[in-house]
Amino acid sequence: MSLFLSVVPVGRAAEIAKNLAAPLPAERVPLDEALGRVLSADVASDIDIPGFTRSVMDGYAVRAGDTAGASEASPAMLTLTGRIRMGAAADHPVQPGECTYIPTGGVLPGGTDAVVMAENTEPFGGEILIKKPVADGENVIRYDEDFQKGETVLGKGRRLSAQDLGVLAAAGCAEVPVTKQPRIGILSTGNELVPVTATPKTGQVGDVNSFVVAAFIRDHGGISVPYGIVRDDRAAFSAALARAAGECDAVLISGGSSKDDRDMTADVIAGMGEVLVHGIAIAPGKPTVIGRAGTVPVIGLPGHPAATFVVLVAIVRHLIDGMTGNAAPDPVTVPAVLTTNVPSTKGREDFLRVALKDGMATPLFGKSGLLNTLARSDGVLRVPAASEGFEKGSRVEIILW
Repeated sequence: MSLFLSVVPVGRAAEIAKNLAAPLPAERVPLDEALGRVLSADVASDIDIPGFTRSVMDGYAVRAGDTAGASEASPAMLTLTGRIRMGAAADHPVQPGECTYIPTGGVLPGGTDAVVMAENTEPFGGEILIKKPVADGENVIRYDEDFQKGETVLGKGRRLSAQDLGVLAAAGCAEVPVTKQPRIGILSTGNELVPVTATPKTGQVGDVNSFVVAAFIRDHGGISVPYGIVRDDRAAFSAALARAAGECDAVLISGGSSKDDRDMTADVIAGMGEVLVHGIAIAPGKPTVIGRAGTVPVIGLPGHPAATFVVLVAIVRHLIDGMTGNAAPDPVTVPAVLTTNVPSTKGREDFLRVALKDGMATPLFGKSGLLNTLARSDGVLRVPAASEGFEKGSRVEIILW
């Protein structure tokens, strides 16, 4: 086996990973279980939203024309005819020169077309002094202004947020059509690994990556399936990978991707299917393996936690998004200004951990085996392969963790 990796660009590796993803079938889940799931079909409203014209302020329902020219010095005077009760329509229409008190969310009575905010009024016996004019439609939401019955409220491929669940509830969607969550197996490899419950001895390290990987999977809409620590034994590793591939939609292998005489990840994957990538032009994370065992996607991650997380963000999310059908897979970015120079090696993409504060991005230079840069960072700065870096003061985009 060659001592050198034949690396591919990050974009190409991400494309290969996504192309390995087989779309998963759909299912229906209760609305309160749909957070973070991806819609498998468009969802249309069952009703007009709102089903009536309503006030968005506490105040007085009026004819806008009756308030024309009103001011503090010369208020309009309207006769108060009653109050609108929440959850009920008005008993009678409002006539010219009249007004009715209306709470936020109340049904706008017939004959009115606007609401004057309470703070712009003053009671005067049985009259209301209007101190500021309103326009037709001011402070009201008209019938079906939000969504019309049959209109699509959320589209296929959307990953559902808390606010999305509110929209679906308003649309009468009690059961939500979503893509099934991918089951993704996690293998941790290495003779040096010990469980997190054990105290590492000299030469040993705790199994950090399995928790990082599992959390990332769950955060991106998948189900993590741990298979524990597998020692550097070809038979044991082959058996563990075969089991995981037989039970899961994809498998992530932590560790065992370095190019030395102990590396068997690529060999075992090739024996069960094929290796499509062994080496990516990325730092950290260069020795990443992408392939399949039979038809099941398998990605061999680096052993160092920081490198693992970079590869999860840059590559693995594309695989998961491909399986779930997420139509908006791009990570969230924020603009920032660099506090120092950032050199880079041309020909590879560098992902540098950074801390953000008051719009400034401070690079956290450190080796990929260090955990402190993960704990102290808010995201990463991507330096394109064609670039030799960024200068202090450059405006950049930071990918948030």
